[in-house]
Amino acid sequence: MSLFKARDWWSTVLGEKEEFDQGCLCLADVDNSGNGQDKIIVGSFMGYLRIFNPHPVKTGDGAQAEDLLLEVHLRDPILQVEVGKFVSGTEMLHLAVLHSRKLCVYSVSGTLGNVEHGNQYQIKLMYEHNLQRTACNMTYGTFGDVKGRDLICIQSMDGMLMVFEQESYAFGRFLPGSLLPGPLAYSSRTDSFITVSSCRQVESYKYQVLAFATDADKRQETEQQKLGSGKRLVVDWTLNIGEQALDICIVSFNQSASSIFVLGERNFFCLKDNGQIRFMKKLDCSPSSFLPYCSVSEGTINTLIGNHNKMLHIYQDVTLKWATQLSHIPVAVRVGCLHDLKGVIVTLSDDGHLQCSYLGTDPSLFQAPKVESRELNYEELDKELKELQKLIKDVNKSQGVWPMTEKEDDLKVSALVSSNFDSVSQAPDVEVGTDLVPSVTVKVTLQNRVALQKAKLSVYVQPPLVLTCDQFTFEFMAPEMTKTVAFSVYLKGSYTPPELEGNAVVSYSRPTGIPRVIQCKFRLPLKLICLPGQPSKTASHKLTIDTNKSPVSLLSLFPGFANQSEDDQVNVMGFRFLGGSRVTLLASKTSQRYRIQSEQFEDLWLITNELIIRLKEYFEKQGIKDFSCSFSGSVPLQEYFELIDHHFELRINGEKLEELLSERAVQFRAIQRRLLTRFKDKTPAPLQHLDTLLDGTYKQVIALADAVEENQDNLFQAFIRLRSATHLVILLIGLWQKLSADQVAILEAAFLPLQQDTQELGWEETVDAAVSHLLKTCLSKSSKEQALTLGSQLDVPKDTSRLKKHITLLCDRLAKGGRLCLSTDAAAPPTMVMPGDALPTKRWYGLVTAHQMEAWRANVGPTARQAGQDGQGKRLKDNTGCSRASSEILLMWSDEWEVVMGPAFSCIFIGAARFRGQKEAKNGGERKQRGFD
Repeated sequence: MSLFKARDWWSTVLGEKEEFDQGCLCLADVDNSGNGQDKIIVGSFMGYLRIFNPHPVKTGDGAQAEDLLLEVHLRDPILQVEVGKFVSGTEMLHLAVLHSRKLCVYSVSGTLGNVEHGNQYQIKLMYEHNLQRTACNMTYGTFGDVKGRDLICIQSMDGMLMVFEQESYAFGRFLPGSLLPGPLAYSSRTDSFITVSSCRQVESYKYQVLAFATDADKRQETEQQKLGSGKRLVVDWTLNIGEQALDICIVSFNQSASSIFVLGERNFFCLKDNGQIRFMKKLDCSPSSFLPYCSVSEGTINTLIGNHNKMLHIYQDVTLKWATQLSHIPVAVRVGCLHDLKGVIVTLSDDGHLQCSYLGTDPSLFQAPKVESRELNYEELDKELKELQKLIKDVNKSQGVWPMTEKEDDLKVSALVSSNFDSVSQAPDVEVGTDLVPSVTVKVTLQNRVALQKAKLSVYVQPPLVLTCDQFTFEFMAPEMTKTVAFSVYLKGSYTPPELEGNAVVSYSRPTGIPRVIQCKFRLPLKLICLPGQPSKTASHKLTIDTNKSPVSLLSLFPGFANQSEDDQVNVMGFRFLGGSRVTLLASKTSQRYRIQSEQFEDLWLITNELIIRLKEYFEKQGIKDFSCSFSGSVPLQEYFELIDHHFELRINGEKLEELLSERAVQFRAIQRRLLTRFKDKTPAPLQHLDTLLDGTYKQVIALADAVEENQDNLFQAFIRLRSATHLVILLIGLWQKLSADQVAILEAAFLPLQQDTQELGWEETVDAAVSHLLKTCLSKSSKEQALTLGSQLDVPKDTSRLKKHITLLCDRLAKGGRLCLSTDAAAPPTMVMPGDALPTKRWYGLVTAHQMEAWRANVGPTARQAGQDGQGKRLKDNTGCSRASSEILLMWSDEWEVVMGPAFSCIFIGAARFRGQKEAKNGGERKQRGFD
C-alpha cells in the first residue's frame, strides 16, 4: 500500500453507466437538521438525484442501505445542484436543481421512522422556471447586497445571463462578444459576476450594470426572455490568461479581501478583486477539478487540485504541501463535515465513483520487542567515558574546531587568466576618458570526482570591474567530467578598484545531501586598468619601501610598462590608470629602497602592492628565501583621515537629501489632494496658485531625486577609494611593525568589514566598534580598559573624531609593542617595549623573584618615594641598576610602571626624570652630543 494513498473512509458506486460532471456534487445541511452535519447531494445526467448521509461502522466500509437518504428520478438530465436560501419568506435551505430547460427548487424534509428501517426523506417542489434557452450552468448569491435570501443567475449556451429573484424572473442580458459559455461565479464582496469568455479572458461584470442596462425595445417579460435583445454591456475589468478555464471559485476567509481562483487547462491562477494576479502556478499534470477550502495561516489559502493521473494535490498558495493517490479521476471535489468528522474530502468521478477520504498515513501496529535487560557496570562506563573525552580532547587539539577535510574533494576548481587582451573588447561601448577599455578572458574549469547535480558557479570581482556573466549552473551527471566556462572582465568607471583579485565560488551538494562550497581565487593583470605613463618628478603623496636586497630593474618587474633601453637598470617608471590619475615608481641606485608617489593618496595602493608581490616572486625564482620589506616612515594617517571625512560627509549629505525629498513628496501629495478637491467641487472656485505650487514642487522633487542619485554615485566611488586607502594603511602598518600574516588578517577584518555601505550599517560605526574591541582586549594597557563595555547598537556617529582618535591610539599601541591576537589570553596586558635602552616592564618584572620583590618593597620603597619627592633620583637609579632614559619617556610611562611595580618604584623614575631635567638644563648641548635625540 502506498504511503501517500488517500485513506478510504466511505465509498460507493452510483448507478450503472451514469455520467457526472463538476456541477453534479454538493455538500450542505439540505434537510435543515441544525446539527452541523452535511449531506452529500449528487445529480447525474441520467436524471437521478441522490442524497447520502454516510455512517460507516468502521473506516473503509462501503455504503449501507441506510446511508442513502433519498433517491428520485427527475427524468431530465441534472446539470448542477446547489443549496441556498431560494424560497421567499423563509431563511431555510432549499435545493436548486438545474436542468437543460428548467430550474426547479425543492425542499428536503425527513420524518422520524417508527420501524427499524430508519427515517424517511422526501422532496417537495416549491417552484420551477421553464427556460426558453438551453442552460449551461448557474451561480447564486446575494445579488445587489440583498439580505436573508439568495438569487440565482443562469448562463445559457448562447451567452445570456438570466437572473431570478426566487419565484420571479428579473431580467436577462447578453454578454458582449459571447461565443461559448464558460464557468460562472459570483463575488459578493464586489457584487460582480466573474466568467471566462471564449476569448480566453477572465471578465467581471457588475450586477448594478447588468440591472440598469435597459433593453432596446420594451416587450413583455416572456418575449424579453426569448429574445434577450439587451444593449451591449460594459465589462468592469478583464485579464487575458491565454487558455480556457475549467472552473472558477471565489473565496473570502477574512473580511479584508477575497480571492478569485481560476483553474485553467495548464495553469492555476489566483486573482485579486480588481483582476490583478496575486500568484499563478504552472501545473505538471492536466487538472480535472479544484477547490480552495481553507486558510491555515494568515494571508495563504489551501487548495485541492485533482488531475487526470488520479492524484489529489494540496497547495498552500503555490507550494505543494501534500499529494495523495485516488482510485479514480475526480471531476468534482468538496470538503465537508460528515458524521462529526470535519474536513472529509468528497470526490466524484465521471462514471459515478463517490468516495469520502482523508489524508495522512496509517499508524504502524508493529511494536519493537523488548531487549534483554542486563546489569550496568558503572565503573566500566565511567572509565569508557573518560577515555572518550580524552580522545575528543586530543582530536580537538590536533585539528582544531573544524573537521579535517577529505584527501580528495568531490569537485576541483581552477581559474586561468589569459595573458593577452581580447582581440575585440567585450566592454559594450565603454570609454573611460579618452581611453578605450580593454577586456581580458578568464576561464574557470570544473572537474568532478563523483556525480553532482546543480552545481552553481558564482564569480565576483571588485567594482568598478564588471563581468560579462557572473552566474553559471552545471549538471555533472557522471563522474570524471570536465566543464569549462569563459567570461570577460573589464573596467566600467573612471576610478580604480581596491583589488585586482577575483573569486570564483562553487556551491553544490554531495551525493549524501550535504551542501559544500569550494572557491578559487584568480588575479587579474595590472595592465587591465593601467597603461604606461610619463613619470612625474613631483607629487603630493610619497611612500618609501625598504628592502634587504639590492634593487631590481623595474623593467624586469614590470615588463610591458617601459621601453627597452640600453641600460637594463631602469630605475624610473610611470603608470597611468584608465581615467587619468598617474603614479610614479622609482628605484634607488645606491640604497635598497623604492619610492612610490602620486597626486592622490589612494592611487598608491595598487602599485605598492603590485611592487611587493612582484619583488617576492622575483626573489623566489632566484632561490632567495630571506627577502623582506619594511616601512620606516610615519604612517600617513592624516591623508587617510581626509578620505574618511569625505566619505562620512557624503553619507550625511545623503541622509539630508533623502529627508528633504521625503518632505517634498509629502508636500506634493498634499497639493494634489487639494487640487483634486477643487476640481471635484460642483461650484468652480479659484485655484489660488495651487497649480503653480504643484509645478514648482514637482520640479523640486525631480531635482532632489537627481541629487540623491548623484550623491549615491559619489558615495560609492568614495567608498571604493576609502577601501583602497585602507588596504594601503594596513600594508604600511604590517611592514612598519613586521606583523605576521595572522595579525594582518585581524587588521583587515577590523578595517574592511563591509563590501558596501547600507542604510542600516555604515563603514565608520562598524570600524569604530571593531577597533574599540581591539583596544579593549588584546591592545589594552590595564585591567580598567578591559572592564569597559561597548554599546551593543551601532548608530551613525555625529562626526569622525572618535574613530580617528581610536585609529591613532591603535597605531600608538602597536608602536609600543602591542600584539594582535584573538586567542583566549588576548585579554592579558601586552608586553610594551620602551624606546631607548630601558628594560620592558613585564620582562624586568619577570627577572625578579617573589622573595626579592618583597625585600625590595620593604627596603628600597620608602627611600625611593622620598627621593622622588626631593628630585634626587640619580643615586637610587644607580642602586637599582636601571639604565637611563629620557625624562619625557619616564614621565609618560610612570603610571604604567606604577601599575606593574608598585607606587614606590614609580617614584624612582619620576625622581630620575626630574634629576635628568635639572642636569639637561645645566648642560644644554650635552644631550645632542650623547645621542639622545
